Amino acid sequence: MTTIEKSVDVDVPVSTAYNQWTQFETFPRFMEGVERITQLTPTRTHWKTKIGGVEREFDAEVTEQHQDERIAWSTVDGPPHGGVVTFHRLDEHSTRVHLQMEYHPETLTEKAGAALGVVQHRVTGDLERFKEFIESRGVETGAWEGDVPRSPQIGEPPQVGEPRPHGVTAPRPEVPGPAGTPKPGDPPQYRL
Repeated sequence: MTTIEKSVDVDVPVSTAYNQWTQFETFPRFMEGVERITQLTPTRTHWKTKIGGVEREFDAEVTEQHQDERIAWSTVDGPPHGGVVTFHRLDEHSTRVHLQMEYHPETLTEKAGAALGVVQHRVTGDLERFKEFIESRGVETGAWEGDVPRSPQIGEPPQVGEPRPHGVTAPRPEVPGPAGTPKPGDPPQYRL
C-alpha cells in the first residue's frame, strides 16, 4: 500500500472549499486523468479515468463526511484505494485543504510510477489546479450539506443511529414510561 499526503492553501473561506469538493462531477476540470465522474447516489460515484494510457472505471463510496471538516472515501470495486480530505480554517478568507490517500499499485507500470513519485506529483498538480479553479471562481459550483457518520471500527460498539454491519443491533434508546414503570435492565419489582 502506498500513502500520499499533500496540502494546498486556498484563498477562499472553508465552507467554499468544502462545498466545491462535494461537487464530484467537477473533478475532471482540475484532476488530471479523470475523464468523467457520475454521481450515482448521494454517497456513491462512478469514475472513468485514463492514466498513462490505461483506462479504468470503478465506483467509490463516501464513508464519512462532515460539513466544512472532512470527506473520506474508498473504492467499492476496481483498484483498491481510499483516503480523506480535510478542510482547515486558516482565517476568515483562507483554508488549508489536506489530502491523504492510500492506494495499491497493481501493474508493473503503476509500481514503477509509485516508486518514482509520479502519483505524488500528479496529486500535487491536482491540488494546485483545484486552488486555481476555486480562487478564479470565488464561489462554489454547488454544495451537498449532508452528513455521513463513519462506520464503527472493529471492536467498537455501534452508536444509536449509526450505520452498522448486517446482523449487529445497536442499543435502543430508553423511552420513559408512566411513573413507576420499570425500565429495561431494572431489577424485577414485586407488588404486595
